[in-house]
Amino acid sequence: MVLTFTDSGIYCPAADAHIDPWRPVPRALVTHGHADHARPGMGAYLATEAAAPVLRHRLGDIALDTVSYGQTITMGGAQISYHPAGHVPGSAQIRVEVDGEVWVVSGDYKTVADGLSTPFEPVACHAFVTESTFGLPIYTWPDQAALAAEINGWWAATAAEGRTCVLGCYSLGKAQRVMAMLDPSIGPILTHGAIEGTNAVLRAQGLPLPDTVQVTPATAIADYPGAMVIAPPSALNSTWMRRFGAVSTGIASGWMRLRGVRRRRAADRGFVISDHADWDGLNDAVKATGAERIFVTHGYRQQFAHWLTEQGYDAGIVTTDYGGESLDEPTEETAP
Repeated sequence: MVLTFTDSGIYCPAADAHIDPWRPVPRALVTHGHADHARPGMGAYLATEAAAPVLRHRLGDIALDTVSYGQTITMGGAQISYHPAGHVPGSAQIRVEVDGEVWVVSGDYKTVADGLSTPFEPVACHAFVTESTFGLPIYTWPDQAALAAEINGWWAATAAEGRTCVLGCYSLGKAQRVMAMLDPSIGPILTHGAIEGTNAVLRAQGLPLPDTVQVTPATAIADYPGAMVIAPPSALNSTWMRRFGAVSTGIASGWMRLRGVRRRRAADRGFVISDHADWDGLNDAVKATGAERIFVTHGYRQQFAHWLTEQGYDAGIVTTDYGGESLDEPTEETAP
């Protein structure tokens, strides 16, 4: 087999390297900078040039080499290349070829362009390793322009009432995508420290983000009437919120497709947006690869693998330590 599935991560014997390993290994091929895919403690890392600044921001002084999209390198007996995944800036699918057989590990991906990430590109292969975070037909995403109008409408109405909007978003990817949708004429945009740190890294790479103000202990919300505050979801239930006075809270997540989830989170508004593929996106991506063998990882694994089997694919389930999309981020994401 080109790849095997071990208790440390997805392993390529020919290259003697792991893809997105969750335990320390000598050599890690990393798809993107989210904490469940890019972990500390590896001997060496390989990622795209566009992912490297975020990896260094999150993991510190690591031994990191980079490749550009589409560049092929030889690693032992394998040919390795990285291809756009459309998930977050710098995210990649990893193509591995050994003796003419091609496998692709998609990492996390979405097939609809978001205006910030390099758009997803299908890669022809014999075997495809796919996530299934939202691998049920109920999960379909709205048009991005309609979503932007919905978020801005909420913000304008809340500002007119003299309250502050606080919107929970992942600090890498989703926060920047939401900020790019905002209409700055409504009011100022404030950010949690975890998000502003990521903003600074991405701005330095040339990503077009609106002006933002980082919230600090000295921030007086009275100085920012009608503000939109962008914060990690877990901050919405913390003492950090007290400084904003009267607020309307929202959560941006694919899980907001389920009304019960929003009720359990006690948010005023839920906005359906995800940096993962929806049901149609997953099916389109699998079909576009031309692969006959499909390995389904985190999310609705059993359901999506069963569906693919019914469609004629040789589909199986793979156990990994990836988290997909949750309503909270790891602890390091939520520091003020």
